[in-house]
Amino acid sequence: MKNKDNILNASLANEFSQKYLAYALSTITHRALPDVRDGLKPVHRRLLYAMYLLNLGSKLQPKKSARVVGDVIGKFHPHGDQSVYDALVRLAQDFSIRYPLVNGQGNFGNIDGDNAAAMRYTEAKLTEISELLLENIDEETVDFKSTYDGDLQEPLVFPAKFPNLLANGASGIAVGMATSIPPHNIVEICEALKIVNHDKNVSIKELLKVLPGPDFPTGGMLNNNKSEILRAYTSGKGFFELRSSYKIEDLGRGQYQISINEIPYQVSKSTLIEKIADLIISKKNKLIDNVIDESDQLVRIVIRPKNRNVKPEVLMESLFRQTDLQVRIPLNMNVLNSKLQPKVMSIKEVLLNFLVHRYEVLVRKSEFRLKNIKNRIEILIGFIKVYHNLDKIIKIIRNAEDPKIQLIKKFKFTQNQVNAILDMRLRNLRKLEEKEIKQEYKDLLSEKNFLTKLLSSKSLQKKEIDNEIDFLIKKFK
Repeated sequence: MKNKDNILNASLANEFSQKYLAYALSTITHRALPDVRDGLKPVHRRLLYAMYLLNLGSKLQPKKSARVVGDVIGKFHPHGDQSVYDALVRLAQDFSIRYPLVNGQGNFGNIDGDNAAAMRYTEAKLTEISELLLENIDEETVDFKSTYDGDLQEPLVFPAKFPNLLANGASGIAVGMATSIPPHNIVEICEALKIVNHDKNVSIKELLKVLPGPDFPTGGMLNNNKSEILRAYTSGKGFFELRSSYKIEDLGRGQYQISINEIPYQVSKSTLIEKIADLIISKKNKLIDNVIDESDQLVRIVIRPKNRNVKPEVLMESLFRQTDLQVRIPLNMNVLNSKLQPKVMSIKEVLLNFLVHRYEVLVRKSEFRLKNIKNRIEILIGFIKVYHNLDKIIKIIRNAEDPKIQLIKKFKFTQNQVNAILDMRLRNLRKLEEKEIKQEYKDLLSEKNFLTKLLSSKSLQKKEIDNEIDFLIKKFK
């Protein structure tokens, strides 16, 4: 209710609850949770799309990260430049995500926890994997929406030929909910996709035969039994116990040392070594004599025991208890479905949602191609007519006051055919080769027939999806 000064009187409690609800929904749908179809949050999708528009293909030259960030915040994502750059950096770190989506050149940080160089120094471009996410985006395969200022259009989701959500995982905290999905091996994901594509009623227990668990970019060993993994993947919630892998190296005369070559996901190597050193200095672990960092490009942490009588298994168990050589990775497959509603999904639901999306992309891509083929066939039929009546048509074009009307009237050309003919130079009309035109016409007719069958046949569509999955298996195996 408004008073005489046109000020709205309202309950403070009601206003706060309504405004906070709007904020909560915004963080859930537009910031923290990934889309189940392409596995991306809005900032990552906007980053990759901006790079696509900048023509930063995997085989082309990169541009300064500052240029990319500027385009993202100016056109699509009106937030702080540093937060956008941080998102870009993570997409380029092969120790943060299993299959990097950005090819970063320069200092993009390291596993020791050192920060990336400033955006004015680094450069970036797309990887082949991010190109798979964007493939066919200009063929009406996905819906677009207006950007924040209404000047441009941006995709609601990517076509996503690559199953990014499970391959690279995701993490985020919204209001009242969070998501935590670990990365997986792409070949194992594809094998599971093939099974689900042919049997939507398959049990998760069967799927675990080909997709046994997460696969982290920094390696490590899962310390869960099969029943724990099955429960987690069935409910969409649980945890994975991940520990470092290690080797016992014989030094002779009964002496040995332990080398750690893989550390748990998202654990800083330098912080880990500091923790072990602190245990030695404070004498909280009396089994260790020394810790040495011998890492170069690969991780290598050497642990020296106090004496030869210390059993290596006992030493490592003590470190697993006292340090981040063993961590618990939470699983919370809370994602946005195709209606942008948050839902905790099982592993099978995630696979099914990805397949539904790929079927939709296949249909829309085929419809787009079919429409273009029909338009091109119409033009080619017009060109064949031109070839058989070349001199008469050239005469009309040269002499008629309105050649378009004359051509339509005399040769029954369509509007599209006439426009294509008049758009060509006369010398190009003379160069038209009937053989080439007829061959193109024949090829397009064959493709048109195939696409028509594809759009009306679920079995053909299933075969095409199988082919896409086989392509990924062959590429990454």
